[in-house]
Amino acid sequence: MGKKFNLVADGILYLILLLIVLFIALPFSYILFSSFSTNAEYYSRGFYILPHKWTINAYGYLAMNENFMQAYRNTFVLTACGTAISLGFTLFMAYGLSKRWLRGRRLLNMLVLFTMIFHGGMIPTYLLVSELHLLNSYWSIYLTGAIFPFLLIIMRSFFASFPPELEEAARMDGCGELQLLLRIVLPLSIPSVVTIALMYGVAHWNSYFQAILYLNDSAKWPIQSFLRQFLLDSDTGMLRSVGSYEYGPPVKMAAVIVTALPLLLCYPFLQKYFNKGMLVGSIKG
Repeated sequence: MGKKFNLVADGILYLILLLIVLFIALPFSYILFSSFSTNAEYYSRGFYILPHKWTINAYGYLAMNENFMQAYRNTFVLTACGTAISLGFTLFMAYGLSKRWLRGRRLLNMLVLFTMIFHGGMIPTYLLVSELHLLNSYWSIYLTGAIFPFLLIIMRSFFASFPPELEEAARMDGCGELQLLLRIVLPLSIPSVVTIALMYGVAHWNSYFQAILYLNDSAKWPIQSFLRQFLLDSDTGMLRSVGSYEYGPPVKMAAVIVTALPLLLCYPFLQKYFNKGMLVGSIKG
């Protein structure tokens, strides 16, 4: 009876997982294959998966569209620099807050928790960025999203789990706090560090509202901000045909695919670090 019940339960579980996969894969497949179709087929066939006539017109349009490519380059710069800044701030602050001998540690930890519940608000933050003369600069994005309190707490808990004997042995060998962090702690924290870097990278790659809010020059916009305007058809001058490549709905589909492609390519290689890092960072400490 118990074995039959387990088989039925496993079957139901697999069925639910299959339905979830279909709900995810079907819209993605529609977007992917629609990007290889023609405008005429898109308008005439309605919903379909595989196009009758395959074409790379949509991807050629994006490659020839200087505005799109500029936004794509901006996103790589913003993501790389923003992730490095956020990761550096998070690691150094988490390491400091993990030390029981740090004066004011309890107050600082309470302030970190406070920011998870309460936020200064969009208008005060905008006024602060304006007073610091950071408008129309990527620093307005780097600094306003420099540290995520939740990720900081995960790293603090992980650093606090290190055995004190290991740190004492390193200090006896002449290591200072900075050397201890860089040479001993961080090499042993690769899964958690990669996990935090991935989450910061995803956040910076998907950032669009901050760019619209703080960047007055649309030439500095990242790809997500450009994609929003691209999909809404809010700038007809931006959406005109380029050379022999015609603008249409397949171009929108291609833009979505190209925008999501870097994250889709990176995640499989970082998945093992992501799973291990989240478990270790959340359970220890």
